[in-house]
Amino acid sequence: MKEILIGKLLEYIRESNPDILFALEAEDKLRLWLYTKVDSVEPLWQQMETDNHPAYIIEEACINELTSELRPSRYNYIINLLENEFEQEYKLLQQSGLLQHETVNMIGYCDSVFNDLKFSEENEDNHFIRYAISGAISDYLENNSVIENVSNELQQSAET
Repeated sequence: MKEILIGKLLEYIRESNPDILFALEAEDKLRLWLYTKVDSVEPLWQQMETDNHPAYIIEEACINELTSELRPSRYNYIINLLENEFEQEYKLLQQSGLLQHETVNMIGYCDSVFNDLKFSEENEDNHFIRYAISGAISDYLENNSVIENVSNELQQSAET
C-alpha cells in the first residue's frame, strides 16, 4: 500500500504542484517528503484495512487526505487563467516549451496575492481573487518580458 500511495502522490504533485516538486528535487528532499507524507496516513489505511474496505477505497481516502493541503492547485489555477485571459501568451509559452517553467515562476510571483487573499478551495471561484491574480500575471509578463523573449526565440529558430 505504501508504494502505491507514494506513486499516486508523486503523480499528483507532478500534475498539480510542479512548483513543490521542483523545490523538493532542488533540495534533494523529494523521497523523504513522499515517505513522510505517506507514513502520516498509515493509521488511516490500517484502520480501513481492519474494517475490510476495498483497496481502491483505501487509496482514494488516503490520497484525498495526503493532497488536502495541496489543494487547490495554484499551478492549475494560473494555467487556467493564462489559457483563458492571456491566450496569445499562453500559446507562445506552450509552443516554446516554457509554459511549465514560467507558470512555476508565476506562482512565486503571485504568492503574496494568494496568501493575502487566503486562496482556498472555498474561495477559488471568487472573482476578486481571479482579478487580483490576473493583474499579478499581467505584471509578471510585462516586467519579465517573457513573451517578447519567447517571440524572438521562436522567430530566430524559424529562420534557421
